[in-house]
Amino acid sequence: MARLNLKAVEERVAPLAGRESYDREFIFDLLLAYGKPQSSVTRLRNGDLNVAANPATEVAQKKVVYFKETTADPLAVLEESKTSPDVVRFSTRFVIVTDYDELVAHDTQTGETIGFPIREINQHFTFFLPWAGMEKAQYVAEAHADVKAAERMGKLFDELLHANPGLLEEPHGRHALNLFFTRLLFCFFAEDTEIFAQNQFTNAVGSHTLADGSDTAEFLTDLFLALDTESPAGKPSHVAAFPYVNGRLFRADNRFVVPQFTKVARDELINAGKLIWREINPDIFGSMFQAIVTPGKRSDLGQHYTSVPNILKTIEPLFLDALKDELDAGHDSMKKLEALLERISAIKVFDPACGSGNFLVIAYKELRRLEHAILERLAALNEKHRVLFAESKINIENFFGIEIDDFAVEVAILSLWIAKHQMNSEFKDKFGVSIPLIPLKETGQIKHGNATRVDWNEVCPNDGGEIYLISNPPYVGSSMQTKEQKAEFRSVFGARPFSANLDYISLWFVKGSDYIRGSRARLAFVTTNSVSQGDHVGLMFPTVLSGGIEIGFAYTSFKWENNAKRNAGVTVAVIGLRNASTTEKYIYTDGLQIAATSINGYLADGPSVYLGRRSAPLAAGFPRMVRGSQPSDGGHLIMDAAGRAELLSTASEAVQFVKLYMGSSEFINDAERYCLWVEPREANHAMSIQGMLPRLNRVAEFRSSPDRNDETTKELAAKPWQFKQPAYKPTDSIIVPRVSSVRRPYMPMGFLGPDTVISDAAFAVYDAEPWAFAVLTSSMHMVWTRAIGGRMKTDYRYSNTIVYNNFPVPPLSDAVKEKLTVAALRVLDVREYHCDHTLAELYDPDKMPDDLRAAHAEVDALVDSIYSKKPYETDEQRLSDLFAMYERMTAAEAVKTPVKKTRGSRK
Repeated sequence: MARLNLKAVEERVAPLAGRESYDREFIFDLLLAYGKPQSSVTRLRNGDLNVAANPATEVAQKKVVYFKETTADPLAVLEESKTSPDVVRFSTRFVIVTDYDELVAHDTQTGETIGFPIREINQHFTFFLPWAGMEKAQYVAEAHADVKAAERMGKLFDELLHANPGLLEEPHGRHALNLFFTRLLFCFFAEDTEIFAQNQFTNAVGSHTLADGSDTAEFLTDLFLALDTESPAGKPSHVAAFPYVNGRLFRADNRFVVPQFTKVARDELINAGKLIWREINPDIFGSMFQAIVTPGKRSDLGQHYTSVPNILKTIEPLFLDALKDELDAGHDSMKKLEALLERISAIKVFDPACGSGNFLVIAYKELRRLEHAILERLAALNEKHRVLFAESKINIENFFGIEIDDFAVEVAILSLWIAKHQMNSEFKDKFGVSIPLIPLKETGQIKHGNATRVDWNEVCPNDGGEIYLISNPPYVGSSMQTKEQKAEFRSVFGARPFSANLDYISLWFVKGSDYIRGSRARLAFVTTNSVSQGDHVGLMFPTVLSGGIEIGFAYTSFKWENNAKRNAGVTVAVIGLRNASTTEKYIYTDGLQIAATSINGYLADGPSVYLGRRSAPLAAGFPRMVRGSQPSDGGHLIMDAAGRAELLSTASEAVQFVKLYMGSSEFINDAERYCLWVEPREANHAMSIQGMLPRLNRVAEFRSSPDRNDETTKELAAKPWQFKQPAYKPTDSIIVPRVSSVRRPYMPMGFLGPDTVISDAAFAVYDAEPWAFAVLTSSMHMVWTRAIGGRMKTDYRYSNTIVYNNFPVPPLSDAVKEKLTVAALRVLDVREYHCDHTLAELYDPDKMPDDLRAAHAEVDALVDSIYSKKPYETDEQRLSDLFAMYERMTAAEAVKTPVKKTRGSRK
């Protein structure tokens, strides 16, 4: 199923605007505009998929929408509906209410609400883009409060450092300052959310301290002591009105000297208190706040925290969806609902790389909302159940974490407290019962330590209960790891073999696999997508998926996006591990949930195979692909157009040794470069051309330099005319870029003539025929490349030994090859028609000409037909067939080539 882009969605929504009148058909037309399948919308329209409580006025589809018609105030109805048991129960993404004049909508994942005249739907189409698989990167209602507050605290932090030059030195140090800011954050939040009296903290600072800030530190010292004192009689009169908080944040053994304030610092403190702190989201602000007080991180404010939709990609398929299904199944049974309530009260959530706690906070909030939905339904079934509404059964003591940064530990604990209070407020709104936050009794189970060294069972004992590990562990490539991080691999792997090329995040997957093995526990980690590509799959997954562990679900590659001003340029995946089970497995991609039989380390529905490097193509009859020619010449055998002209002006006879020289960049961007290419039999002639000698002498000097460590190159100093790795053949060739942009729907490949030398920045297929070009430029081959190939940052990185040589292709008849040839030549003809554009322009997804798309579609349809009689709807189906074919072909290959026995071998 093709994924719609932004422009396509906009064009499809436009006809819905400005109609003379609106009715129930609007919601069905809207879903179709975002690419929802016609069959699903038809079933929703006729009632088969409509799970709404009142189908006469409501349309509801699980995980998609809850649409309600009303004659009352749409916004008031929306407020009642957005946390209703049915919305929670069916994991509804969007709640929409309309009187067919005004439309209001709520995004349950981002918390954003919007309202507008229904006739202006085209002006607000981006709000519903998640239906088309495009998650939002900015949620203005959240980002404004959180970023503004973090920036305000940053100004105060800087001013205090300026006023206290030795503040970060012992005996107090950075930890004391960090904890001081944690206390301030709690006080700001408390005075805005009825934990304290309204504005009590800020008003007290403004009323009881001098304008020059000289006594602010003394006042805050008294206040913090009062917040740790239970009896009002033991508090100074000017802070006696403040309640007892305790809960370790203000405890006596954590007291320290409060930094001295200046007038500017006092003003910043009071200005920060004027913000609306009740709107702060602890899952977002914690990471931003951590950046404020961490050296070198200020410029990355909020860049790397994990957004709510990304966190939900871990917890929903891991456990939340199943719990909501259980709520749905027990909707009319008090016994089942009570059992579900008991079940969720015992669930433990564990983040072994918790940072400032955003994963734990979101998991806590979602479980509380589920609890509210259960209680609401129980009350509807029997009013006597309202006696249960005295407190929540979801205890933050059941939320565990490990974090290497000691300040982040404190922020995580504070974030859980704030989340608890926010959910207590929702509880009060629903049931009219107040659950006081203070005095703080629960502190969570957040431990300071290095998760790769700590025994996870000592932090969260795996005692056979229901435990879910969720996390976004750190990714560090093998070349970027410190000596300490390298040493941690032996600690984690123990006696098991491991590769020095593993990403640092592998340690969390291995420890997580060990932790859940043989138990009810499950895990889901956000990870760099590179762990499921190229060589890394075979390095990590055999260990992770040993001993009965399997991948229960996976989100394939998606762009990291969050609410920050700047987004991290990272492509990630989500991988869920569990003990082998017969329950469903799912792959999530492009907004689709696809059932899978077996999910392998490449995150595809296929057998657990690990592709190694092959020296020859698996597919019979396919030509050999080689890496292009490598000069190792210091740049002296290579020249641009001006260098070529200069050479030939002084040595015209050198023209026979000058050839076009092309790598990935030159080919894709239509750049002109040349090289000197001399065959061994022509060496004496080449060396006799005086105009060429200066270049050849510089090659010899470069290769013989004492600074060079490459002995092979040094040996070639005596042959300065020769490339170090000469792969060129004077035949037609297919050039395949080693690196290509991930944005392109196809990797640009092409035919070159016999006078072009392909550089080692690309791969070459010599003696090439057009039918092979058709296969390589197809969507089928692109799917394989995305899954099997590596990445250069986020771009595709091709490999002849892994991608090409392992690519499974069934035997091709002459008739099929002829059809492929015709289709290939059509693509090349269309490119030639657009020869005034570079391939970079032609394969830009926003600029690709329609006739070129059509030509590639013909190739795709033809190549697809080689693998399947039925058309493919998704790339995942293509990849599943490719892995199945790969398994069959390698098995057949093993039978044909039995292992030879050596002398002395035993049967």
